Amino acid sequence: MKVSTASYEARLADVIAKGKDVLQRRWKMLLAVTLLVTALGVGATFLLKPYYQGIARLQIDPKQNPLNHTNNDAQAQLGSEAIETEVSVINSLDTARQVVRRLKLDQDPEFFKPAPSGPPLTADQKLDAAATQLSQVTDVAREKLTYIIAIKVASLNADKAAKIANEYTSAYMDGKVGIDIGTAARQAAFFDQQLTKMGDDARQADEKIAKFEADNGIVRSNNKDGETITDQQIAPLAMQLATSEALSAEMRAKHVAAQRQLSAGKLDAITEVRNSVTIQDLRRQRALQVQTLTDMANRYGPRYPDYIKASKQLADIDQQLQQEEIRVVQSLRADADAADAQAGSLRGSMAQLQAKQTADARASVTLASLQRDADSKHAAYDRMAATTMDARQAAQNSMAQARVIDVAKVPMKPYWPRRDLMVLVSLVLGLGIGVGVITAQELMVTGMMTVAQVEDELGLPLITAIPLLRGNDMPADMLMDKPTSQFAEALRNARATLMGVKGELQPKIIAMTSSLPSEGKTTTALALARTMALNGQRTIIVDVDVRRAQMRNIIDADVSGPGTVELLRGETTLDEAIQPTRLELLHSIAVQKPYFTSDNLFGTQAIHDILEGLSARYDVVILDLPPLVGLADGRFLAALADATVLAIRWSYTPMNAVSSAVGWLRADGTNLVGALYTMVDQKSQAYNSYYYYSNKYTDYYEGPATKG
Repeated sequence: MKVSTASYEARLADVIAKGKDVLQRRWKMLLAVTLLVTALGVGATFLLKPYYQGIARLQIDPKQNPLNHTNNDAQAQLGSEAIETEVSVINSLDTARQVVRRLKLDQDPEFFKPAPSGPPLTADQKLDAAATQLSQVTDVAREKLTYIIAIKVASLNADKAAKIANEYTSAYMDGKVGIDIGTAARQAAFFDQQLTKMGDDARQADEKIAKFEADNGIVRSNNKDGETITDQQIAPLAMQLATSEALSAEMRAKHVAAQRQLSAGKLDAITEVRNSVTIQDLRRQRALQVQTLTDMANRYGPRYPDYIKASKQLADIDQQLQQEEIRVVQSLRADADAADAQAGSLRGSMAQLQAKQTADARASVTLASLQRDADSKHAAYDRMAATTMDARQAAQNSMAQARVIDVAKVPMKPYWPRRDLMVLVSLVLGLGIGVGVITAQELMVTGMMTVAQVEDELGLPLITAIPLLRGNDMPADMLMDKPTSQFAEALRNARATLMGVKGELQPKIIAMTSSLPSEGKTTTALALARTMALNGQRTIIVDVDVRRAQMRNIIDADVSGPGTVELLRGETTLDEAIQPTRLELLHSIAVQKPYFTSDNLFGTQAIHDILEGLSARYDVVILDLPPLVGLADGRFLAALADATVLAIRWSYTPMNAVSSAVGWLRADGTNLVGALYTMVDQKSQAYNSYYYYSNKYTDYYEGPATKG
């Protein structure tokens, strides 16, 4: 229970953090939508015409019944259906017609407007039209469980609303009539006699049905559709049989497939073998043992005693692997046999039930005839019972007298629209629509956005989060223009992580790559190279993304001469290809223009010679690699680097693309040291999670241009 509570609290904390992150980034949109909807709602409220409501109240008093001759008038009661009947009478179109006639509302434009075209209406048609309009603005209802009926009439004029409500009470009181108690009592006595006779007929019909069912062994369920117990048993049994047969077929198919793979010697193709935890563990042990044998062979040779011992251990592991794989195949056969047995048992049970159902079906023909006869007698009894009950109620309930307890007064303020409530509703509605808009915006985002996605799902450390510089076409220049900006500090953090704060075991060749194009990889590589140079390291950046050649557009060096392509083709030397930049310690090798070829430029010894020569001349070599998805060059070059960094564009790059890239790099044996987010909104959770106290260090950074 404690674990469940902790898990719930953790999920709640994640939801709160996510909501806070969304609000920080999209509060302007939320505020704009909320204000817009609120303004529209408030404007519409003030454009609506105000309606006033006149309210009059009547009391239906059973104690004033002139036909109630019981000695205890104080205990007289009136049924709810009688009160609702009075409500319907007041709310009827006939009562509305009387009010229209008395107040001449058929001449009032609020209740009757002649059609601009068409034949003129008769007096009765005008009366009906005005009465219909009046009924639409009149509400007659019982107040809770009391004997009080409220009559509410709405109008654009306050005096008119009160006057019409009072006229409704007068029309009802004047037209009220009672019920003939004597006639109702005589009818009730006759209906009682008929009800008794029909009850006897219904009981005899039920007894015939019960006897027939007992003689034929028919047991019906409680369902009203006449379904028997046998019918009810067949449906679930059929579902069980279908499920069992499907499972049997599936198990048998798996066993047959496994036998084929076993005969072909392809045990690894069997899903159960691949998914076996024991086999996976034995394969990990075998991989470790093979590595150990390789190391011993390289160091001591195959005659070394420990090598011989390790070889035997490897043979034991192989034997265990083979035994476990055969056991998995055998278990598939056992599962298939068990599923076949279960399906056979269910088929036998189904056959028995179907035989019983056939016998029941033959008897059900006669039973249905008996049931129809009984149902008709029951229906006649029910109708007579209802008629008898109505007659008894009519005999007990007499004409209820009414009196006015609350005369409608002229209302002082309109009842609709309630502007204060409408403003509040508009505000809440605007806030709800605003939340919906920003939620829709978030759902449309498919890219990675959080630290947890990098560290937990990819298993990589997040080296840094580089902020987005809005309105800046050359972000890498920020390092020199504003060296104390948050952008520059993020690159210095990246350098510290890659090179180590103590300067031990520093990588020489650092590769910068990404999953997809347009993720800020080239800009980040150049910015990192400048950071290295500004920290006193002789640095060179090499553009090996020859198909896009983006480096030439942002670097401050001469790119008209020979570059990467010419070096790889042996058409120039390193001295000719290396170009200086405005930083003394930073040089570059660029690509003149995008280069497309089917030749394997990086599959020759040339790239090895180039990297070896650059490593001898410089402290750090930064490689701007091609994107990994769809291109093989980047994977080959990443494997040559001492350290590889994966650039991920925040809120842009899909998780599946990044996962594929990471998987390829790991499969190639690349030293993938971590990932970094590029173009991060400084208000996002990813940025604030990495720089938890960034808002407390505002004074350490200079210039508004550094704020994303």
